[in-house]
Amino acid sequence: MSNSLLINLSFLTPEPTGIGTYAANLFPQIQKLEPTLLTSQQLDDYSCYQIPGNLTSDFGSKGQINRILWTQFNLPKIYQKLQSSLIFSPIPEAPLYSGCRYIVTVHDLIPLRFPGRFSRLTAYFRYYIPQVLRQAEHIICDSQATAEDVANFFQIPAQKMTVIPLACDRINFRCLDLPDQNYFLYTGRHDAYKNLERLIMAFASLPDRTNYELWLAGPPNAYTPLLIAQVAELGLQSSIKFLGYVPYDQLPILMNQAIALVFPTLWEGFGLPILEAMACGTPVITSNLSSMPEVAGDAALLVNPYSVGEIAEAMQTVARDSKLRSQLKTASLARADQFSWNKTGEATAKILQQYL
Repeated sequence: MSNSLLINLSFLTPEPTGIGTYAANLFPQIQKLEPTLLTSQQLDDYSCYQIPGNLTSDFGSKGQINRILWTQFNLPKIYQKLQSSLIFSPIPEAPLYSGCRYIVTVHDLIPLRFPGRFSRLTAYFRYYIPQVLRQAEHIICDSQATAEDVANFFQIPAQKMTVIPLACDRINFRCLDLPDQNYFLYTGRHDAYKNLERLIMAFASLPDRTNYELWLAGPPNAYTPLLIAQVAELGLQSSIKFLGYVPYDQLPILMNQAIALVFPTLWEGFGLPILEAMACGTPVITSNLSSMPEVAGDAALLVNPYSVGEIAEAMQTVARDSKLRSQLKTASLARADQFSWNKTGEATAKILQQYL
C-alpha cells in the first residue's frame, strides 16, 4: 500500500467543528488516492497512523502550541518514515523549511481583517500562516473572497490557488414543510464581526416589531453579555431570545420555521449558514460583500451590512410579502442544489492527484 499521501488531522476533536465536518466530507472522494490519515482517533475503513491526542483546541492554547511544535518537528519525521511525497492539511498548518511537499486549505483570514489587540490568533495569522502559504505547493480556498484576501495580505499569486466551494449536509438540512412561525433567525457565533449589534438595532426599528421575535442561535462567548445588555437597554428581552448552542439535529427544524435567516455578517470565508438555510427552503437576508454573494447567488436578499436601515427594510419586506417568500424558497432550493460534498471532494482529490 502506498503511503505517498498523508492527511494531517492533528486538529481533529472528538466532537467535530466546522473544519472537522469539512475534512470528514472530503474523505470518501480522497479515499481513492489511498491516503494515510494522521489522527489520534480510530477511523474505520481508512489507513490511520496514530499521533498524540493532546494537539487540539480541546486542550486550549496549550493544545494549539503542542500542535504547532508537533507539526514542525514530528511531522517531517513521519513523512520520511512513511516515504511520503505529499501532505494535505485541511487547515493552513505545515512544517516549515523541512523539505516536505504539502497542500493546505485556507478557510478565511478573519483574524487579520478584524484583529484582536492582544490576540494570539492574530499573531499566528500574521507570522506563521504567510510562511506556510509561501512554501506550499498549492493552496485551496473556500471562496473567491478568501483567495483575494490571501493574494492581498500575503502577495501570493492567483495561479497558486484553486477555489473549491464548500457544501452542506443535505440529509440533515432539507425542506420539512413545517408551518412558518413569527421569528427571524440568526445562527453562528457572537463575535463582533458577525454584526449582531446592528441586527438587534434593525429588529428594534421594525415598525410592527411586536408581531415578531428575533432568535439568536449559537454558543455564548465574551461578546454575548454586551449583546444581552443592548437588548435590555432597548427593552426587548421578551422579543429577542438567546438560544445558546443548538444541537445539530435541531437546527433544521429551527431554520424551516423561521420567517428568514438574517445573516448580516461583515466577513466570512464561506458562510455555511446561508447554504444550510437555502437547503431548507428558508428565505435568506445576508450581506452584499465578502463571500456571501458567491454562496447566495440571486436566491437571497443582499444588503449593506453596515446599514441598519437596509437590514431592517429587508426584514420588513420578507415578513410582509408572502409572494416574495415563496419565490425565495424556490430559488433557495435550486441554489442549494448547485453545491454538494461530492463535488467539493472530487475537485479536492483532483488537485491532490496533480501534485502526487
